[in-house]
Amino acid sequence: MRSDQLPSQVLRVAAAQACPVGGDVEANAAVVADMVREAAASGARVVVFPEKFLTGYEPGLIAAEPERCAVQVDDGRLDPVREACRDGEVVGVVGAAVHEAGELYVSALVVDDEGRLAGRYDKQTLFAGEREVYRQGEAGCTVEVDGWRLGIGVCYDSGFPEHARAAALDGCHAYVVGALFGVGNGYHESRMWFPARAFDNTVYTVLANHVGVTGGWHTCGGSGVWGPDGRLVVEAGPDKREVVVADLDPAVLRAAREARPVLRDLHDTGSAPRLRYRG
Repeated sequence: MRSDQLPSQVLRVAAAQACPVGGDVEANAAVVADMVREAAASGARVVVFPEKFLTGYEPGLIAAEPERCAVQVDDGRLDPVREACRDGEVVGVVGAAVHEAGELYVSALVVDDEGRLAGRYDKQTLFAGEREVYRQGEAGCTVEVDGWRLGIGVCYDSGFPEHARAAALDGCHAYVVGALFGVGNGYHESRMWFPARAFDNTVYTVLANHVGVTGGWHTCGGSGVWGPDGRLVVEAGPDKREVVVADLDPAVLRAAREARPVLRDLHDTGSAPRLRYRG
């Protein structure tokens, strides 16, 4: 259900990029904890990590050894992440392969500023070979932090306008995505998708991408934040571990929505009658 209420204060967000170790949850959790602390030192309240960062992308390895290479609910190996979020008063959105009840999911885990697992989003739009390994998510996810409503996506979700639009129609002010974009076409895709999702819905968009090689993919970095007018706010480099920070500003959000009231004026043309003519 759409809400027209806007946040009243600035929200500082961080997008983190690094190269994970395939199947090594403990090592990757340590990196996440370090980068959460780095984001906290920059004043961030939310930090977003790439798709399946805690496990590495690694679908074959994860399918072969899910108990070791995926994470479970209340997984003790994630304690360093919980502690870092609690100590820094930061909300982490952390990508992982999750193993639950014999099924595997591509998930974004939401660790709140008290160190609790406050939510989990399972990727709804699986990509190519992922469908052979993972179960598709069944619902979207909205997280609220300091009055900001954040819609969560994972990688290929962001290529579908309907996914971000569903978040906007749930009252979201930002669309937050952990992803894997590779060298070659990946940078081009992300630079189309994220400005478009922002502009079409008058929301901020946030991308956290990998660097280096994971699961056989040579990734392209470029994590960043786009404003509700579709313009780039901040961008990381292509190949280095990095945390980039941006302020989501309610005044900027309000101005964008006043200039382009697309959510207010939206109506369902898909179910309306269509006129058809034969030439």
